[in-house]
Amino acid sequence: MLYLFQGARITGGSLNISRLICSSAMLNAPTVAVVLSGSGVYDGSEVHEAAATLAGITRGGAEVQCYAPDIAQLHVVDHTKGAPANGETRNAMVEAARIARGNIKPLSELNSSSADAVIFPGGFGAAKNLSDFAVKGADMAVSEDAVRVLTDFHSAKKPIGLCCIAPILAAKVLGSHNISITLGKTDDGSGKWPYAASITAAKAMGADVVEKAVDEVLVDEKNKVVTTPAFMYEGKFHEIHDGVGKMVAAVLALLK
Repeated sequence: MLYLFQGARITGGSLNISRLICSSAMLNAPTVAVVLSGSGVYDGSEVHEAAATLAGITRGGAEVQCYAPDIAQLHVVDHTKGAPANGETRNAMVEAARIARGNIKPLSELNSSSADAVIFPGGFGAAKNLSDFAVKGADMAVSEDAVRVLTDFHSAKKPIGLCCIAPILAAKVLGSHNISITLGKTDDGSGKWPYAASITAAKAMGADVVEKAVDEVLVDEKNKVVTTPAFMYEGKFHEIHDGVGKMVAAVLALLK
């Protein structure tokens, strides 16, 4: 344990232990893997959901490591127009590295021994690069690496967090385990829940879908799956940030 004393200061014959405590805490802090799928709501990870996830993890005292598939995106969207940018191609991991500040690894390297929990922020990348839900709906297929990660963490009984459209991945992969998730609420006429059709699709995959508001989370304690609607709701930035923060806190609570 001598390495814990590196840089410690001895004053008046006593050891300054504040830095030792800090070093020990860092060694014992859980690690949460965050699976990104690009950068930008329409063709990758939703940036605000991803940022709220990262902030929630470190605020909760955990370490974070980002991962993303090292693949070409389904397409590139011009976010000023909301339409595909013809002739452009981008790599999902290279784009996700913008969010991770360069600290990112290929999703192929992630397994349940790499982290204590895993969180999937939303954005259309979850429905385009981690799966083809955006194209095929309930007949979707999930990418091989995403299937492996979800199955591995679930089998290891390690917490899984998902927000926005990302819970559809768990519905497809873990639906046979009677998981409970939320994708927000059905259309109430307010225009605030434009993606309510995903609820029907998730139910068809075998998931128990519970309606929740943007500031609520659903904790499936048996399967250790935590979900929140995030931008399935057309809300304000702080509303999404607060809901994602609650999701992260619930994931970390399952580690205790």
